[in-house]
Amino acid sequence: MSSLSLAVRDSSTMLRRNLLHARRYPSLTLNLLLTPVMLLLLFVYIFGDAMSAGIGGDRSDYIAYLLPGILLMTIGSTTIGTAVSVSTDMTEGIIARFRTMAIHRGSVLIGHVAGSVLQAVMSVVLVGAVGVAIGFRSTDATAMEWLAAFGLLVLFALALTWIAVGMGLVSPNAEAAGNNAMPLILLPLLSSAFTPVESMPGWFQPIAEYQPFTPAIETLRGLLLGTEIGHNGWLAIAWCLGLAVLGYVWSASRFNEDPK
Repeated sequence: MSSLSLAVRDSSTMLRRNLLHARRYPSLTLNLLLTPVMLLLLFVYIFGDAMSAGIGGDRSDYIAYLLPGILLMTIGSTTIGTAVSVSTDMTEGIIARFRTMAIHRGSVLIGHVAGSVLQAVMSVVLVGAVGVAIGFRSTDATAMEWLAAFGLLVLFALALTWIAVGMGLVSPNAEAAGNNAMPLILLPLLSSAFTPVESMPGWFQPIAEYQPFTPAIETLRGLLLGTEIGHNGWLAIAWCLGLAVLGYVWSASRFNEDPK
């Protein structure tokens, strides 16, 4: 069997393993999924009227404004489970067992990444369905724009997943991994997800603007709602590719270190 065939076979096996774990222990996934759903409902039905005044519209306008940020927050929330899962594998000894077996070395991480991206996509679909149920409507988005929006979400999920894998590998236990990955769900709170950057205090605007979530959110809004994208599209892609490469190099180097 060629090296490529071996890698594909073993990665598929590891993917099935991680999906089975997610199915057998759904509580972590459900808990992480509830956070963006609760925030969506909270900001629409409790703060919706007050927040919509800040964008010069009504509650339905604010739902349209809010949902792209919530979708990206959903991805960040899902990847926390990835960090916990990777750390659990490292600390419970299964990785040491895999090292002694005749399997492709990178298949373990590839299985975690592929499984996490699939879970992130499914979570985004579920949260998006909640958004549609409470009133979200796209504005004249074409099939190509919907496809581009989906591609951006998948690319963003891939980038954050590799970062989460690295966090899981360097964490001494699952609890520490969950804490280390918390910025992946906190950063959207400091972005343009809930309110325009221009309405924030001047000293805080650079924090909201120069981070990966804001350009990705603005790009999604442009694709789905027809707002101006400007340079945000290229920035979002650059952030995704940069984080994916950084996370991959970090994870691979850490995983390939000789166990102590």
